[in-house]
Amino acid sequence: MTARALVLFAHGARDARWREPFDRLQKRLAAQQPGVDVRLAFLELMTPDLPGTIDELATAGTQHITVVPVFFGQGGHLRRDLPALVERCAQAHPTLSIRCADAVGEDDAVLDAIAGYCVRQLASPT
Repeated sequence: MTARALVLFAHGARDARWREPFDRLQKRLAAQQPGVDVRLAFLELMTPDLPGTIDELATAGTQHITVVPVFFGQGGHLRRDLPALVERCAQAHPTLSIRCADAVGEDDAVLDAIAGYCVRQLASPT
């Protein structure tokens, strides 16, 4: 049992290969945060979903969950769907602390990293 968990929340897609960068991110974070249970959950089209992931973590005795939306911006899914899912999970597990971060794309450091990637592509041979 770990007291804390980090859930990377992504959209999901029909193509199974779409999840590969999210799996790599989950593995990197798990290696960097050995005392934290790092999971991946999807809104739709892929498993596991967020309620199932939170149920598993609650059953394992996790006390604090941070959900990080691995989305570029705060669109409708993050303004409507995610808060409704988190509220439903909080009602199902009233002793569990669940906190949601902003979408990763809203963070200036993430935008700087993406801008750096774009600039590096200008220097790449065609």
